[in-house]
Amino acid sequence: MKNVLVRLQEYRVQANGAEKDLVRYLLEKPEEASKLSIHVLAERTYTSAATIIRLCKKLGFRGYKEFSSSLNYEIALRSEARKDISTEISRDDGLKDIVDKVTYRSIQALEDTRKLVDLDELQSCVDILEKAKTIGLFGIGSSLLAARDMYLKFLRLNKPCICNDDWHSQLVCARNLTKEDVAVIFSYSGLTKEMLTCARILKEKDVPIITVTRFAENELTRLADCKLYVSAKELLVRTAATASRISQLNIIDILFTAYVKNNYEKNISRLKSNVITKDII
Repeated sequence: MKNVLVRLQEYRVQANGAEKDLVRYLLEKPEEASKLSIHVLAERTYTSAATIIRLCKKLGFRGYKEFSSSLNYEIALRSEARKDISTEISRDDGLKDIVDKVTYRSIQALEDTRKLVDLDELQSCVDILEKAKTIGLFGIGSSLLAARDMYLKFLRLNKPCICNDDWHSQLVCARNLTKEDVAVIFSYSGLTKEMLTCARILKEKDVPIITVTRFAENELTRLADCKLYVSAKELLVRTAATASRISQLNIIDILFTAYVKNNYEKNISRLKSNVITKDII
């Protein structure tokens, strides 16, 4: 079953005028909404059946029936009310509050990211990486940390990778990759102009593109051949990318482990041969 509430939470910030009241109602009263027909739900939220169906499809469901079934299933699995913890840091917080809030936010981001993983999409990403001659990695700011982490992991498997720290070098890399390679682009918002520029160049050259973004339809995901989503309780305008960074690193760990498993004996052998011990230094 696809997770409904996480997808709604991630989509909330980009909901248009007609959808905002609908999304708010579904998030605030999921148990009540799960019992309603599409027409009653439309009346309660001052929308229309067409608006509800469009939202369901944007969230990855075939229609309202699948959406409603998934919502009912998710509610049934709740053994107790979700613990309501404000993770925003306030002026009056002590050190213990900071420890608890930051840790809780990280745990929640990891759990929600797990719920967003589409296994078929994950396998498609692994297959594309397997076939690629070279992996080109793209990201700026905190997303560059994720790109660099993926570079170091696949380097240990002797998989040719390119990861440049400055955007101009990434732009050159985008121009030099071919359809026999693959590009992995990291952008939590999916709106980073520099990454969009690289993605358009890559698309023109028929280079397969894997994107790692928040759960939302945006120009970057529309250019992608494969999409991996991460969750983080952060606004698009952020003072610091904390939970999103942890979510990105987690999805890389998942992707890397799935890649190793795909050709287990060979990859484990390579990992063992690339272990650096103290006696080498």
